[in-house]
Amino acid sequence: MSDVANSQTGITVAPVAGALGAEVSGVDLGAELGDAEVAAIREALLQHCVIFFRDQVFDTEAHKRLARRFGDIFVHPFFISDGDPEIVTIVREPGDTRIVGEDWHSDTQMMAEPPMGAILIALEVPEYGGDTLFANQYLAYEALSDGMKRMLDGLKAVNSDRLVAGPAAAERSASRATKARTDDGWRETANAHPVVRTHPETGRKALYVNHSYTIRFDGMSEDESRPLLDWLMDWGHRPEFTCRFRWRAGSVAFWDNRCSKHIAVDDIRDARRIMRRVQIAGDRPY
Repeated sequence: MSDVANSQTGITVAPVAGALGAEVSGVDLGAELGDAEVAAIREALLQHCVIFFRDQVFDTEAHKRLARRFGDIFVHPFFISDGDPEIVTIVREPGDTRIVGEDWHSDTQMMAEPPMGAILIALEVPEYGGDTLFANQYLAYEALSDGMKRMLDGLKAVNSDRLVAGPAAAERSASRATKARTDDGWRETANAHPVVRTHPETGRKALYVNHSYTIRFDGMSEDESRPLLDWLMDWGHRPEFTCRFRWRAGSVAFWDNRCSKHIAVDDIRDARRIMRRVQIAGDRPY
C-alpha cells in the first residue's frame, strides 16, 4: 500500500511493514489538535495497530493533553512514579542488566479494564539499538486453524502482575533504573480475560495472551495450562506478524493495546535511554 494522504488535514500515512505499523507525518502532536486530525490519527491507529511519528517535541502537559483526545488517562498501578502518576518515565542507564518491557506483552493486562493504548516518546536514545518490536494479534488469531479457533472459543485466561511486580520481580526491578513496586504493601492484581478478545471498535477478533501477565487458563492449573499457553504466546509473535521500529530522539509510537503486543529489544549495554509514556484507559475485554 502506498502513502495515503488525508485531504482535509494534510496527514499522510505510510505503512512500514506488511503485518502492522505505519508512519504518520504532517501533524504536530504538541499542538492543539483539531477534531479532524484526531479522527485521522484514530483511523490510522485502528487500521495499522501501531503508528509512528518523527521529529516531535512536546512537554508532559502537552503529552497528557494529546492522550486525553483519545480517552481518559490510565494511571499505572505498579511503576514507581517520579512525581506525576499520569506519566511513566522509562530510563535505562549504562550498566543496567534488565529493562522495562523485555518480554512480549500487552500493557498491564492483569487489570479488569486494561488500557486501550499508550503514547511513548523518545527523549534521549543511543545512536543505534533499543528498537521495539510489535506484533499484530488479529493476524495471530486469523492464522490459527479452524480446530484451534473452536477450542479457544469461550476460553478465558488468568492474567496477573506477580511476574513483573512484587517479591518475584525484586531482582528484575533492582537491576534496572526504572523500578516496579516490590514492597510489602504491594498486592497481586489478577483478572480473567478471554483468550480471544473482540476489539470494541473494529469488531475483529485478536489473540489475547502474553508472557508478562498470562499465567494459566481459567479453571485449570498452571501445569495443565502451560503447553498450550506457551505455544499460543510464542505463536503470537511469529516474524510474519511483526514490525520493528528504530527510535530517534523525538520519535513517537502510539499503539493499540487491544490488538497488538510488543517487546523492547535488549541490545544496549553502555548508553543511556530515556522515554516518556502516557497510557489511555480502556474497557473490559470481551
